[in-house]
Order: sequence, then C-alpha cells, then structure tokens
Amino acid sequence: MHALSLGTWWIHIASVIEWSVAIVLFEQRGLRGIALAMLPALVSAMAACTWHLFDNAEMLRGLVVLQAGFTLFGNVALAAAALQLKRAEQG
Repeated sequence: MHALSLGTWWIHIASVIEWSVAIVLFEQRGLRGIALAMLPALVSAMAACTWHLFDNAEMLRGLVVLQAGFTLFGNVALAAAALQLKRAEQG
C-alpha cells in the first residue's frame, strides 16, 4: 500500500464514495439511465484502487487494461444517457 501517499489514497477513496453517493441520488430522483451509465466508471475506479492497494503488482497488470476498458465504456454510456435525457426533455 505504500505505492501512493496518504493524501492520494484519501482522494481515491473519497472519489469512489462520492461517485457511489451520486449514483444513489440519481436513482432516487428517477434518473435510472444516468445512474446505470455511471456504474462502469465506478468499476474502473475500483480496479485502479485495487491495483494500487497491491503496490501496482505486475501480476495484476490486467487491472490496468480492465480500468481503461471500463473508463471508455463508461464515458460512452454516460454520453448516450445524457443524449437520451436531452431528447426526453425536448419532447
């Protein structure tokens, strides 16, 4: 766990918690599409945190690829959900 400073760990953990709370809030407000589209980014963040937790171990290098894939998928999902929300609001 010494690969990151305590401050960097705090930012990582706070970001994951903040993102999780945002997902719950979107769901509670009936914006299920946005909430679901946010999940891949949460998986990406958890993959990054896991890799760092194990000191960026080479045997877990696949987590970096997993993180990249989920980041890409999450960004596309959020863009699609935002577009769908915009179209729904326009009529």
